Amino acid sequence: MKRILILIQFLGTNYCGWQVQPNQKTVQGEIENAIFNALGEKVTVQSSGRTDAGVHALEMPAHFDTNTRMHPNNIYKALNAYLPEDIKILSSREVANDFHARFDVKEKTYEYHFYVSNNVLPYYMNTEAQIPEPFDFEISKNATQYFLGTHDWKGFCSAKTETASTVRTIYKISLKKKMKNHYVLSVTGDGFLYNMVRIIAGTLIEIGQGKINANDLPNIIDSKDRKRAGKTAQAVGLVLKKVKY
Repeated sequence: MKRILILIQFLGTNYCGWQVQPNQKTVQGEIENAIFNALGEKVTVQSSGRTDAGVHALEMPAHFDTNTRMHPNNIYKALNAYLPEDIKILSSREVANDFHARFDVKEKTYEYHFYVSNNVLPYYMNTEAQIPEPFDFEISKNATQYFLGTHDWKGFCSAKTETASTVRTIYKISLKKKMKNHYVLSVTGDGFLYNMVRIIAGTLIEIGQGKINANDLPNIIDSKDRKRAGKTAQAVGLVLKKVKY
């Protein structure tokens, strides 16, 4: 029995998130079907985490166990033959049998992409969230500093969050302009709660719109009150960029 680590890239537009669900099209379901068709084995694929419907990934690690005689470095090619165009395996390799794609994670980086316009731009509708005017980029950018460090993020997660602790550490965070009226928020941390990055994005957007005062952020974080933070930003702009072990 070998444990195989794969790196997955996908556009989440057409899927109900990562996790297998009854009568729903999911990324995990598509990959497990591809493994069955390519290797003849029914397996459960364990990813570095779950993504919601509409969320994308540039490099999502996942692992599964197999008895195949196929060379580990060639498995990704066999799987891609059975995967749709919006899900592809970038690489595959053998790892230690005690490796775990989720529990061994040391660092994750997410990006949130959005544009400011009173009109929906069809070209970006699957990869960037639309934010109505006005938006003050500089005020929002300067507010990112308040999110750095270790905090209890109870006020920045969904009520559906199931975890023993809501304490997490954010190592890096930045808001940059990609081009006129298009922006990307990058957040790197030791882990994230359910909807945490989208709530951080939503809060920074509302700061840029003048709905939340940036100077209130320390108190909002310390309050652990979900009602005081911003709205959960749309899923469409969220991308899992990188995972480190």
